[in-house]
Amino acid sequence: MIELEGLSKSFEGFTALADVSFTVEKGDIFGFIGPNGAGKTTTIRILSTLLDPTRGSARVDGHCVVNEWERVRRAIGYMPDYYGVYDGVSVWEYLDFFAACYGIPRAGRRRVVDGVMELTDLTGLKHRLVAELSKGMKQRLCLAKTLVHDPKVLILDEPASGLDPRARIEFRVLLKELREMGKTIFISSHILTELSDVCTKVAILERGRLVASGSIDEIVKRISPHRSVTVRVLSGEAKAVELVRSFPFVVAVELRGKELCLKCQGEADIPAVVRRLTENDVPILGVKEEQMDLEDIFMKITRGEVA
Repeated sequence: MIELEGLSKSFEGFTALADVSFTVEKGDIFGFIGPNGAGKTTTIRILSTLLDPTRGSARVDGHCVVNEWERVRRAIGYMPDYYGVYDGVSVWEYLDFFAACYGIPRAGRRRVVDGVMELTDLTGLKHRLVAELSKGMKQRLCLAKTLVHDPKVLILDEPASGLDPRARIEFRVLLKELREMGKTIFISSHILTELSDVCTKVAILERGRLVASGSIDEIVKRISPHRSVTVRVLSGEAKAVELVRSFPFVVAVELRGKELCLKCQGEADIPAVVRRLTENDVPILGVKEEQMDLEDIFMKITRGEVA
């Protein structure tokens, strides 16, 4: 649904993007990650047809963002990080106005507006003035406006910024519902724990260059081919080390007090390790495999550099 190939953008000698290439498949919730100044917003503005690239190409739903920008705008729903709302109108009037802007016929607008209000849980607020809404409800209103023309692709720039914990949880649930409806979602956020829960794939950008892209599991395997497993024993630490070393998939063992820290490769048979230790009278208190999350990945492959 989204294809970037060699995408570059320069501003008066400053390179904001340099040769960025990746693909977002239909139905993905694609997390776009990077520190401030990495080039995320520049990329989003190019995908939304608000900026032309200096070099390279970008296509949305098969359409070029430069030469077929009208088709691209029909295919996307764009929610910027900073958005304006009209305080003096009601929720229903606000959405009806944007439905009219998208050319939805008057006869069908009521059904469309009522539908997006129900989806975003705004039905009970349809007569409320926009000025009276909380920040979380305004976020929902902006998302509802983004959905009125039923776009195939949603491009969301920091959509959970400033929301309280409950509103963030509700927003994640809504994103999953939209994916189940067949939407492809391209989402930029600094809140990496939020993206870990919902994203099927991610791309990490730093100083305008693509550092990594793919599913979280794929990226973990590329940057950390070994699984880390900790086995805590009650006694017999030296004996346990010798027993564990005999497994071919164990490439390293480090003893830290009562804990055996294993580095394993391939299909590590951890239950076999536990059985061997217990059969040899080594009492085990616990087994834990260290899982690398999105924050760990980000800290490992980025350098904290800004352009």
